[in-house]
Amino acid sequence: MSENHHESYENMTDRQKNRTIWGVITASSLGTLIEWYDFYIFGSLAVVLATKFFPADNPTAAFLSTLATFAAGFVVRPFGALFFGRLGDIIGRKYTFLVTLLIMGFSTFLIGCIPSYETIGFMAPVLVLILRLLQGLALGGEYGGAATYVAEYAQPHRRGYWTSWIQTTATAGLFISLIVILITKTTLSAEEFDTWGWRVPFWISILMVAVSYIIRKNMKESPLFAKAKSEGKTSKNPLKESFGNKYNFKFVLLALFGAAMGQGVIWYTGQFYAMSFLQKVMNVESAQVDSLMATALFLGTPFFVFFGWLSDKIGRKAVMMTGMLVAILAYRPIYDSMFKSVSLESKTIAANGITEKRTAKIHKDIATDSLITFHKETLYTDGTLIKKDSITHWSSTGPVMKDGKAEEPKVSQSLKLSDDTKWYLIFLVFIQVIFVTMVYGPIAAFLVEMFPVRIRYTSMSLPYHIGNGVFGGLLPAVATYLVTTGKDAGHATWYLEGLWYPIGVATVCLIIGLFYLKNKNNNLHD
Repeated sequence: MSENHHESYENMTDRQKNRTIWGVITASSLGTLIEWYDFYIFGSLAVVLATKFFPADNPTAAFLSTLATFAAGFVVRPFGALFFGRLGDIIGRKYTFLVTLLIMGFSTFLIGCIPSYETIGFMAPVLVLILRLLQGLALGGEYGGAATYVAEYAQPHRRGYWTSWIQTTATAGLFISLIVILITKTTLSAEEFDTWGWRVPFWISILMVAVSYIIRKNMKESPLFAKAKSEGKTSKNPLKESFGNKYNFKFVLLALFGAAMGQGVIWYTGQFYAMSFLQKVMNVESAQVDSLMATALFLGTPFFVFFGWLSDKIGRKAVMMTGMLVAILAYRPIYDSMFKSVSLESKTIAANGITEKRTAKIHKDIATDSLITFHKETLYTDGTLIKKDSITHWSSTGPVMKDGKAEEPKVSQSLKLSDDTKWYLIFLVFIQVIFVTMVYGPIAAFLVEMFPVRIRYTSMSLPYHIGNGVFGGLLPAVATYLVTTGKDAGHATWYLEGLWYPIGVATVCLIIGLFYLKNKNNNLHD
């Protein structure tokens, strides 16, 4: 791109600039939305994937392994930020995040093609891990490119508003992934979904990637980068300038520990841990969790734009620090209310509300053995329904023995919420989404404004992806571990133990941010 592109953009009227930036936002956001969709279907289907790609003899270990594989994709994101950030500051924003889109899309499609653990053994989790790492690398370069690209088109006094539209794509990507999974589950039988239907959301992504690639290919380079390149002011070594320069590196650390770190854990608590908590701790049935989360996210998404707009008026710091503070104070009461909302102590079993049946089928691996399922449903007067399955392994001589005693039956339980409880939980998740919008809405503008154009892509990408990829991405696995440990130790409020991680990280970030961040928005680097 030449300086002509920058001059032509500068000579536009405000109306023409608005029309141009809407095109830029659409192109950037569509690609980013697809990449987040790709990333989320893995997280949303973690419970199912645990049974497909890992040994089935220990469900808890398999689920934790799935979360660890999920987290690996996040942990590698900072390396993607360094690699693609460097490319973006040298050759341009446009071409770099065109490449990240293709890597992400094909990695996701291929995850849907991997045979199960039963078919290819340990190669299944190995292949999944490799593709997750590629996803993480691509996403490490994607966000910084999209945020920088839109910010460099936006008028400085409206940068929070314009960049906040990109922030909606993360939630929209999760929302669409939930809708696709929900439609697939309702279209297919439970057995069909468990056998092959879970692959469909992975396959669908390739169609969206193709559309996004065509749109992105026709985009122009950002006017500020085009001007810098035409004047010979782009960086020859963005990594050295970003992290070898003590003055700039100080701002990288401040961006990480004073903003991105806290934003990351609040984001993943409200959008991922809430879902995991409903499924694994409260045992709410999967389809209801998906619809509940989708409703809360749909209602909360416009607030990304509102708080982005508000940050243009009163400052990024004020909005983000308030969001962190309120989240820190509210998390434990919110999750305590969520857990207690499904307590059966105050509920009454309906007349003829208990049904039981027993079924048996031949063991798939041992022709002489049977699997006997004892199924029990308990209906309560408010509409709550508890389903419990206990599967026992029987041989031709009776119960299968293990270590001198009958093998423990595999017990699973799910809970179908009453309408009143469902809407109450939607409200509690919605509140958490509001916390997310307060810290995440202004973050793109805040990070972009901390660094000069020549090293902006590299400098802003690293703290963002360490904050989100490492501190945020580790949250599901760490929180699940803390809950499991607390339950085994017999803690009265074991279900709240997982919250100590986001509360602790956000508190440290809040203290650093309050003392060291400036509240006034910075436009000097333009």
